[in-house]
Amino acid sequence: MTFTDTNQFTVRRSTSGNSSLERTPASVLPPAGHFINGTFVPGSSTELIDVVDPTTEQVIASVQAGTAADVDVAVAAAVAAQKSWGATTPKERSEVLSLIANIIEANREAFETIESANTGKPRTVAEDDVSSTIDTFRFMAGASRTLTSMAGGDYATGHTSVILREPVGVVGVITPWNYPLLMAAWKIAPILAAGNSIVLKPSEQTPLSTLKLAELVAGHIPDGILNVVTGQGRTVGQRLSEHPDIALVALTGSVVSGQAVAETAAKSVKRVHLELGGKAPVVVFPDADLRAAAAGVRNAGYWNAGQDCGAACRVLVHESVAEEFTEHLVREVSTLVVGDPEAGDDVEIGPMISRPHFERVKESLAEAKSAGLTIAIGGSALEGPGYFIEPTVISNVPAGARIATHEIFGPVVTVETFSSTEEAVTRANESPYGLSASVWTKDSSLSLRIPKQLDFGTVWVNSHLVLACEVPWGGFKGSGYGRDLSLYALDDYSRTKHVMINHGA
Repeated sequence: MTFTDTNQFTVRRSTSGNSSLERTPASVLPPAGHFINGTFVPGSSTELIDVVDPTTEQVIASVQAGTAADVDVAVAAAVAAQKSWGATTPKERSEVLSLIANIIEANREAFETIESANTGKPRTVAEDDVSSTIDTFRFMAGASRTLTSMAGGDYATGHTSVILREPVGVVGVITPWNYPLLMAAWKIAPILAAGNSIVLKPSEQTPLSTLKLAELVAGHIPDGILNVVTGQGRTVGQRLSEHPDIALVALTGSVVSGQAVAETAAKSVKRVHLELGGKAPVVVFPDADLRAAAAGVRNAGYWNAGQDCGAACRVLVHESVAEEFTEHLVREVSTLVVGDPEAGDDVEIGPMISRPHFERVKESLAEAKSAGLTIAIGGSALEGPGYFIEPTVISNVPAGARIATHEIFGPVVTVETFSSTEEAVTRANESPYGLSASVWTKDSSLSLRIPKQLDFGTVWVNSHLVLACEVPWGGFKGSGYGRDLSLYALDDYSRTKHVMINHGA
């Protein structure tokens, strides 16, 4: 099998020569400080955290390193606000969510600029993030008016039962760095829709778009229902997890982070909502449209530079068509454009988020090379500035290889083979993760049967990484529990109460 030259990628650079600060002027950046009770306030510590543009490695802003005391102030504001917010009608909450969507849409250019600068996302990815954020708020604005419970009735003689659905109270939220604005929306929208208030900790690496959202909604939504405290997970996240006045903690992040939150939250028996990592298998049967499958992996395996928990990163292809499929995939990947988001609208692959993450991805590639695995294309870091990794395909990966079982979270796709349908299902399910998977086949029987056998929260057939607000997103096993999007998210952020009235006395 002849593959493309593995050293063909370069980083397309912007010709403007502007610094990160020039690309993201102060007029676009949000104010410094924590956002508590409707206004920005200084933290109790003078310590700051630098926010770095991963494309240029330059500092674009600094934010407060929050403390437990800052979290306590924010929680107090949220507790006070939730009393009245939780008593509002679904219609009133719906109007607030619609207003937030309108505010984001009116300022979408600013959000796209901030998100692209803070994460290195290509413009097309940043634009999609903002559009999806707007759609999330608009969907939840409508969904909030449909939240119902099982109808009450007379189940005991002389007694009538009524089933109420209530807010849980104050929700602590911890969001990740890969989709800062969108993941904040996935939490904020259903939590507010269900009548709760929020104290949110954005990733210390990518806090700017969430702070910008707080700045723009200030004065337009009730004070205290949305609070943002910036800082490290070991400080701010820890306090959110243990705070006695927080009823539920919702986190999107790594398995390690989820384990830490769940362990701390268990001490006060508070509810936890976890959306964690993934290692999505892509099962390609011999009858599949191999060109379409390869194009699907190109789009879903390298979107957001592979920094996506649902990325199509682990291909399991039938041995009879593995060579042909891999040739198609390498050809598809060879057309990806790596570069600075300022270098053109056709840039598809940006940098890794940070120096430490960049080094982790490099280590994974070095391990694969040391193990003698075949690098079909890519496989190396690209010269700086910026944390760029070549789009990579690793073929002929043996069963159980570490690179095919642990989450790399970069632009790396592995290709394994299988010989039978039973083996394909077994190998796909052996992953410790259970977030998402896809099946590629023209056989209608397989398309109905195999998804039921796969132990993943979302299974696509002949597509991958297609999302909609109307359907739930969440995983099994090490990928956590709880559901984002859809009416199921509203269920997660509310509670049921049974009221029984004795009318027979």
